[in-house]
Amino acid sequence: MERLQIYADLLTERQKIQNLVSGNSLAYLWDRHMLDSFQLADHLPEDAVSLTDIGSGAGFPGLVLAIATDIPTTLIESHGRKCAFLQDVIDATGAPATVANTRVEAFAAESGDKTVDILTARALAPLSKLCGMADSLGARMCLFQKGARWQEELTDARKGWKMQHEAYKSRTSANARILRITHLAPR
Repeated sequence: MERLQIYADLLTERQKIQNLVSGNSLAYLWDRHMLDSFQLADHLPEDAVSLTDIGSGAGFPGLVLAIATDIPTTLIESHGRKCAFLQDVIDATGAPATVANTRVEAFAAESGDKTVDILTARALAPLSKLCGMADSLGARMCLFQKGARWQEELTDARKGWKMQHEAYKSRTSANARILRITHLAPR
């Protein structure tokens, strides 16, 4: 909790000069962002070796998970100022995380045949596009947080992708789901 509080304090302070999260959601930081991210820890496999969070933004869910689980985490974010913020939080909390200031496509190209263990994303893109990113990274398992249209996104994604999936209710939004995806392959 102490490290998450340091993170929250840095976010609150930096938000005054940099748009990291919606201004309206800052008042609900612990429920809307911290708990929403932390709930993914319940769905991580026991043999998780590493996490990769795409479109990390202000660090949700990847940085919260790195702090809470101590699992080595790579945060992929294309905006330099957000990367600087993420690095400041890592430095202040000692989180086992690294920041990659790049786009997912470039990261995948640079990684070659190296695969990602657990891939996470929150509020980044439609599921069909996330599946493409996961495939390019060779993700073993994905945990994607989706909103009220999650069923529609799943139906659309299944047109182009074969996958096994489980949908878990979100603790922070009655209509949202956490999608746990494995065995992803293009149709």
